[in-house]
Amino acid sequence: MTILIDIRDDSPGNWLPAFTEALPQERAIWAADASESDLASAEWVLVWSPDPQRMRAMTGLKAIFSMGAGVDHVFALGEALPNAPVVRFVDPDLTNRMSEWVVLQCLTHLRQVRAYQALQHAHMWRQLPQPAARDVTVGIMGMGVLGQDAAAKLAVMGFAVRGWSRTQKSLPGVEGFSGEDGLTAFLAGTDILVNLLPHTTDTHRMIGRRIFEGLRRTGPLGGPVFINAGRGRTHVETDIIEALRNGPLVGVSLDVFEREPLARESPLWDMERAILTPHVAAWSDSRAVARNVARQIARHRNGEAFENVAEAGRGY
Repeated sequence: MTILIDIRDDSPGNWLPAFTEALPQERAIWAADASESDLASAEWVLVWSPDPQRMRAMTGLKAIFSMGAGVDHVFALGEALPNAPVVRFVDPDLTNRMSEWVVLQCLTHLRQVRAYQALQHAHMWRQLPQPAARDVTVGIMGMGVLGQDAAAKLAVMGFAVRGWSRTQKSLPGVEGFSGEDGLTAFLAGTDILVNLLPHTTDTHRMIGRRIFEGLRRTGPLGGPVFINAGRGRTHVETDIIEALRNGPLVGVSLDVFEREPLARESPLWDMERAILTPHVAAWSDSRAVARNVARQIARHRNGEAFENVAEAGRGY
């Protein structure tokens, strides 16, 4: 049986060995090198922003596996999307990596790392007032698997944590808000806003001026901070730039962008209070992905349902 791998801007050497090890009974093929017969007969495909024409030719698929937790890149195929379940990558390895990045960014802003770097480069010995984590409220938008794990780990670090989601979620030690009715109150008490929302029609360009204006301005960081490791198309970059220049934002950490890679002429590159990383917060390790795909295929062959199947209507 054949599993295809169609991952944009990557190379077969990063993926084929892991799949050969995890699925020795399958024939793993880099999709760009596949024949028409390979495309038509493949039962499985792993994708990230795949080629629409190749996807149209995959008429025998039993499942489409996303390389990451996000699946908007799959549903964006529209009519080119084969009639097969779309399975999200939900795995402790990916979840831990996302939480590492979120906690790192929150601590970077809390402990004023950028300010101390500037003082170091200026050869200046100066101690800055230091708020405690317990005095700072982190608000997470998107309380799925990734959001809940990040919230739990931020709470261990001592932050006050609150979460907002489409429907009410309950997590020990985390204040919960939901729906449009709960959004205003959620924002008003938030010092660091973390976005982990999926990209859907409802969240498209949701986070911009209106959201930033609703954040607390009187907190111990001197103003609100925005952190985005969810999806780039959920925020408005022109609004982020404006809010950094003229308030209310005093800092941002961005791992995702409206268009990737980020344009070289974007003002964000040179903004002192912006921390940018190239979509690596929840790095998908090829071995972890291959093990997860192997588990899903084994479940299917045992007559069990796939785990973490995405719903087209919700977009996640």
